[in-house]
Amino acid sequence: MDVNYVGENLLPGQIGQFFVVLSFGAALFSFISYFFASKNPDVTSWRTMGRIGFWLNALSIAVIGGTLFYIIYNHLFEYHYAYAHSSTKLPTHYIISAFWEGQEGSFWLWMFWQAVLGTVLVFKAKSWESPVMTFVMLCQVFLASMLLGVEVFGSRIGSSPFILLRDALNFPFLKNANYLSMIPDGRGLNPLLQNYWMVIHPPTLFLGFASMIVPFAYAASGLWLKRYKDWINPGLPWALFAVMILGAGIIMGSFWAYEALNFGGFWAWDPVENVSIIPWLTLIAAVHVMVAFKNTGHAYFTSAFLCLISFVLVIYASYLTRSGILGETSVHSFTSLGMSGQLILFNLTFLVIMIVALVVRKKEMPSTQKEEDIYSREFWLFIGALVLTVACVQMIATTSIPVFNALFGTKVAPPIDPIPHYNKWQGAFAVVVMTLTAFTQFLKYKRSDAKKFWASTLASFIIALVLSAVIVYFTKVYGNIMYILITFSSVFAILANLQILADSFKGKWRLAGSAVSHIGFGLLLIGALIAAATNEVISVNSSNYIAVAGFDQVEKPGENLFLTEGEPVQMGEYKITYVGDSVAAPNVFYKINYERIDEETGAVKESFVLMPFAQNNPQMGGLIGTPGTKHFLTHDIYTLITAAASDSQAAVNQEEDASERSSFDEYEEPATYEVNIGDTLRYRNGYYIIDAINKNATISNIPKEEGDVLVGMQIRVVASDGKEFKAEPIFMIKGGNTMDFHKDVPEQGLRFRFSNIMPDKNKLELIAYQKPLPEKKWVVFKAIKFPYINFFWCGTIVMTIGFCMAIYRRLKDSKISKAKTS
Repeated sequence: MDVNYVGENLLPGQIGQFFVVLSFGAALFSFISYFFASKNPDVTSWRTMGRIGFWLNALSIAVIGGTLFYIIYNHLFEYHYAYAHSSTKLPTHYIISAFWEGQEGSFWLWMFWQAVLGTVLVFKAKSWESPVMTFVMLCQVFLASMLLGVEVFGSRIGSSPFILLRDALNFPFLKNANYLSMIPDGRGLNPLLQNYWMVIHPPTLFLGFASMIVPFAYAASGLWLKRYKDWINPGLPWALFAVMILGAGIIMGSFWAYEALNFGGFWAWDPVENVSIIPWLTLIAAVHVMVAFKNTGHAYFTSAFLCLISFVLVIYASYLTRSGILGETSVHSFTSLGMSGQLILFNLTFLVIMIVALVVRKKEMPSTQKEEDIYSREFWLFIGALVLTVACVQMIATTSIPVFNALFGTKVAPPIDPIPHYNKWQGAFAVVVMTLTAFTQFLKYKRSDAKKFWASTLASFIIALVLSAVIVYFTKVYGNIMYILITFSSVFAILANLQILADSFKGKWRLAGSAVSHIGFGLLLIGALIAAATNEVISVNSSNYIAVAGFDQVEKPGENLFLTEGEPVQMGEYKITYVGDSVAAPNVFYKINYERIDEETGAVKESFVLMPFAQNNPQMGGLIGTPGTKHFLTHDIYTLITAAASDSQAAVNQEEDASERSSFDEYEEPATYEVNIGDTLRYRNGYYIIDAINKNATISNIPKEEGDVLVGMQIRVVASDGKEFKAEPIFMIKGGNTMDFHKDVPEQGLRFRFSNIMPDKNKLELIAYQKPLPEKKWVVFKAIKFPYINFFWCGTIVMTIGFCMAIYRRLKDSKISKAKTS
């Protein structure tokens, strides 16, 4: 028997699912059409059909996105995606973030960006349109399949964002026709993701992932159609664009980790971080050898291989993060939606394309008989690319340990502390790469004058030694040889590229973009090194004890300080005071005041307030802190709440119903007095006077009958600040039974009971209750000083500017090359 569910709006989901299926069909149709258009370039109808399929796919993606946003924005919780990732309390910008919090939304984001890039290619790729779009649309076929959510021969393909809640979850109440009335709100966006970085970081990162298909497509097309040399010119600007965008996305993630998350730094070598940076590094290597091939004809195989493997690694990264295989080693990975098989097929398809293209065309690839000269730029560019590749292999090997365990049934444990493990290996690779980046700038393609090379190199080398010694001394990293080497190689690279940049002002502007990028990367490395190597915990606790149960099991007591509200504590040169807190659900913001006081005069030399916040998030293991950071020119002070009084979190937690607890539990043991009119009694914050007896007292809803006694005791409370409050507890005799009705003075935490009349003593019995003094609020916090972190952020900006300059130059070169050939 069919159930007619009340309140469901099924039309948006039906529209969305129709276009999901259409996007898959259109992508498949476009892929097939573009494939035959590449095989038969003279038959224009194939290309026309490929374009029709592409535009249908792009239209479908737009409608899917619009429909899904409509469902989320209008809180249609009959749809599982809206229920799982949004709520009525989310502001609009977080509703946008909820769009790509789930796997289905992030796959859509990837498809959307590929549709945008495909639009550019359709209009700009010219003779490369058909072969390049063949690979782009093949990728779209796989991505669209991830959203299908249909069953074929008993196996589910993809996960639809339009699946209904009652179909996704097997809860008994969802079988009720009126189940929507039982769902007041959705689960909402994970509170840790309610940050402005969630709005901009994922779209940038996925644009970077999506753009990686284009260099792959150009390289694969060149091998497929035997246009071996032709693809380098149009492919190089796209490779630079992908490197720039993916790099920007990765750096945004670093900003987010540093500014908003509680990782205590900008890079933690988390597996998901690693799998995003690996394809970025391999494509950087590809860019350098592509430039070498363009100028000398050397390293064609390496250029093609690196362009191809970079996108294969993007798909592998998607598998690692979405299959659930990294669930125990990464805080970033998605839970599995049962699409591991599809992701593996996706990965294997492009891996096979890469291997077949390279193996089949290996003998026909362009090559030069002459070996590279050791004093040639192309030789050392190749060596640099090789070193970057080996660095990536090391990262892949360690990150993929869970995959190896699953494949071979082994039980190899990942590094217990990944940061020193990766730093040891990647630090050595960084030294080699930056040294190569330095002296390669003084080499020319094919052959260089050895004397000029050594003269320029030694001059920069000596200056770099001196500057590095100064930096090492003042930053105090001289205790670690690896830190010294990284500092020297980075300074060496910066100086060498500054010399090239200076030459660009004399008219040699062609290398300006690469020089600026290398300078930015050098600054980034120096900033990362100094901040990571010399950051110091300044919240030093000499007692090495924090009076919070279980604290030493999750944090180091010696690196945390206990603050009681309103009581200042000296922390190094700063006097720290916990001033108070405020609630903006689900977060509690803690106001921490920093003051640096002149010891002689007592004058405040510096004062600022930080507002770190925290939330009680059981899903993430309890209290989750988000730091507050004070930025200075030479350092940052980073403050994180590591524990807090439960009272401060109570405002955002549901309290037990008042009817379920005794209202007297909130008070201390009462005091019983025998009093007369005019008596004065003291309490903690003042005194109260028994003013009179009211023989005409009344109680609402209890009528006074003949023989009943109903008497009120009129009490005047005078607080220490002079404020007065009235209270009239009532004593009652009804039907031979005695009872009393208390009266509260909530402003003073008082409760009075007129409990008896004692005529034999000519006394009245009064029971007075006081609430206990509220326990002072407290927090435990950790403060870290990051010296010279601005070098890191400055380097990222300079590097991005350099990429933009390099892209502009390559586009200009491409136009000049086309003009010459035409």
